[in-house]
Amino acid sequence: MHARADRTLLIPLLLALLMLAAPVSGQQGQEGQGEAASPLEAAITALLAEESDELQAFYAVRGQRPAWTDSRTVTAFAAALHTLDGDGLIPEDYRPDALVAGHRQAHGKEGNVEQQARFDLHASRVLLTALRHLQRGKLDPHDIDPDWEVPIAAPPLDLAAHSRAVDAQRFEQAFAEVRPGYAPYERLRTGLARYRNLERLGGWPGLPARDRALRPGEIDDDVVVLRERLSVIGELELVAVDGVNVPELELEAPDPRHYDERLEAAVRRFQRRHLLEADGIVGARTRAALDVPVDERIDQLRLNLERARWLLHGLPDSFVLVDIAGYQLSYFRPDGEIWRSRIVVGRPYRRTPSLRSEITHLTVNPTWTIPPTILREDVLPAVRQDLGYLWRERIQVLGPSGTPLDPWEVDWERPGNVMLRQAPGPQNALGQVAIRFPNDHMVYLHDTPAQGLFAREQRAFSSGCIRVQGVLEFVQLLFDDTGSDRDIQALIDSGQTRNVRLAERVPVILHYWTVHAAEDGELAFRPDIYQRDEALLHALDRPLAW
Repeated sequence: MHARADRTLLIPLLLALLMLAAPVSGQQGQEGQGEAASPLEAAITALLAEESDELQAFYAVRGQRPAWTDSRTVTAFAAALHTLDGDGLIPEDYRPDALVAGHRQAHGKEGNVEQQARFDLHASRVLLTALRHLQRGKLDPHDIDPDWEVPIAAPPLDLAAHSRAVDAQRFEQAFAEVRPGYAPYERLRTGLARYRNLERLGGWPGLPARDRALRPGEIDDDVVVLRERLSVIGELELVAVDGVNVPELELEAPDPRHYDERLEAAVRRFQRRHLLEADGIVGARTRAALDVPVDERIDQLRLNLERARWLLHGLPDSFVLVDIAGYQLSYFRPDGEIWRSRIVVGRPYRRTPSLRSEITHLTVNPTWTIPPTILREDVLPAVRQDLGYLWRERIQVLGPSGTPLDPWEVDWERPGNVMLRQAPGPQNALGQVAIRFPNDHMVYLHDTPAQGLFAREQRAFSSGCIRVQGVLEFVQLLFDDTGSDRDIQALIDSGQTRNVRLAERVPVILHYWTVHAAEDGELAFRPDIYQRDEALLHALDRPLAW
């Protein structure tokens, strides 16, 4: 406490000494030293000793020159900060109006050199903060998700370029240069602008409450509201016929109360985009998705823009992306093609984690050692009820050292440290192949005998690992693209359990998105299966402390 107080008292004294020692502005110093520092530069230099390395580096590239003496520069910066709402950030976090007022006060009649220096450092601190937030996110994902394992590999800021942007008052250009340079981010920004415009126009109507589902073919007043709701977001185009301009045509307008085929097709599109069963029936779940107000959809877009800032940096040309909430795997191949497949992910109480790793090898005809949680919660209750479960599922009982045990001699109420291992084969829980990558959660990609689950729209049924539809095709692509010279079907047909290494590692990212922006710009809003959105939104809206 005393040391900090001493430093606080020392800074004004140092400033006074530096200003007394500083030559008159424009006076040349000793030969070879160039123009001497101005009092403001000297004050900035003195104050920088207590600042971050990044702020010191920013002024170093400027030769300690002040950045914010011109009121027009501050005004332009404040205007640019207001545009950050287009990225889902909160402009008020950066207090643009206070910057303008602070400059006026520091450089007004009552201001002094120390105030001007402190203001200059504060404005630069705001600039660097805004740039970092745009580049890699306002929040640290580790504070939101304790299981987060994806490193944020954003490049360092180009301080020299940003210094030039300040001098030229090109702030929006500086912002554009640090945003993630990937198409999904721009699509989310476009979607946010579109939904903010919908909000300004009044949003959309809520559907009237009703006790039963609304089905195709019905005639009902609620159909009129449904038509309006879908037309607002572009699922259904409203077609109006102007009978005044074509009086010779006696056209009978369709009954807007009729739930016709065109409206049914629009409902099915909406359902598919929201990962609902696309049956065209407006039941409870479809109604709930339709009734989400526009401001909540805006918040959903904002927090997924933050997730994009965490992830979309330094992505390799070829990698595997597992979209957890979207139940989809995308393999971005070296030749530019994208292979996609449906996946099954962890149940809400056995969540698939977010992580970044590299696929190193795969296991053909794998055995499955049942993990402790599944053993305790799923398998042991089944064994206690019927010991024949072990034989039907081809499960071997092993002691702690791996020695086979007689199931009849185990006390299944208190089994101790037994291991249960399922033999390889078509009914093995991992199917015919498991794809491995190092991680602390012991999750991996794998085949499954339960192929019927892939037909469901929402597919959170696993115990944390990811089941992949068409996994053998995927594995063969990995072999081909890494020069591994293997045939997956031949390896399976051998019947042997073996680990096969890839000739080259393939990056893999598991990430959680609740909004997907398709290539055509259409937005798909997904259910928040792991209930992560609320905590993220709350943290994103928490004001910054300066």
